[in-house]
Amino acid sequence: MRIIISPAKKMRTDTDSFLIEALPQFLADTERLLAAMRSTPGGELQALWKCNDAIARLNVERLRNMDLRRGLTPAVLSYEGIQYQYLAPGVMEAGQLNYLREHLRILSGFYGLLRPFDGVAPYRLEMQAKLSVGGAKDLYAFWGGRLAERLAAETDWVLNLASREYSRAVTPHLPPGVRVLTCTFGQQSGGKVVEKGTMCKMARGQMTRWLAENRIERPEDIRAFCDLEYGFSPGLSEENHYVFIKRGGQYAAD
Repeated sequence: MRIIISPAKKMRTDTDSFLIEALPQFLADTERLLAAMRSTPGGELQALWKCNDAIARLNVERLRNMDLRRGLTPAVLSYEGIQYQYLAPGVMEAGQLNYLREHLRILSGFYGLLRPFDGVAPYRLEMQAKLSVGGAKDLYAFWGGRLAERLAAETDWVLNLASREYSRAVTPHLPPGVRVLTCTFGQQSGGKVVEKGTMCKMARGQMTRWLAENRIERPEDIRAFCDLEYGFSPGLSEENHYVFIKRGGQYAAD
């Protein structure tokens, strides 16, 4: 089993809480992306990043000083988004961290596929960014099927807790022998399941933490997740798509 999640835009440096255990597996590719961004004019980078002037200046400075091998932060601690606040790895017990070490993989436009304790530097590069490198028109083309190949070499089933932006860099490329189970978190409205961005990020982080706390290994055991007032809906779910509906919204007639 491997759990895939998205990164977050906001990042931090923490070289004290945990030691890094390795460098990222696709570091040579990251070096190519870094070189491409360093050679791109600042105005084009800001358009690529889709950010304001202050964030653009911060990240241009990061590019200028970036060291991919020193002063690094474990990936699971480096992201500060809502999902990672609910995952809260900084207050996990050793057994829970060991679970993440084995099962969790973080998708990244810049690093490709990260293990939780791979060392990373703060960066800004979303998977949807139209960065052309080596003849590839964007990052989906740049990474191709390599991230999926690495996952398939590790496991025969993947729990997809990543956003569509990131999961599409992996799931279309996985071989038929690898099962992909995707989870949706939402409320029912007008006969449809409505997903709200912030709530989804909270739920994905909380589920990842819950998986580690309960040492979940089997797909069917995921149905027991009931944190943040979510509950599994058999009537809306399929074999490879589990739907969790938030209480207070309408439940399907199961």
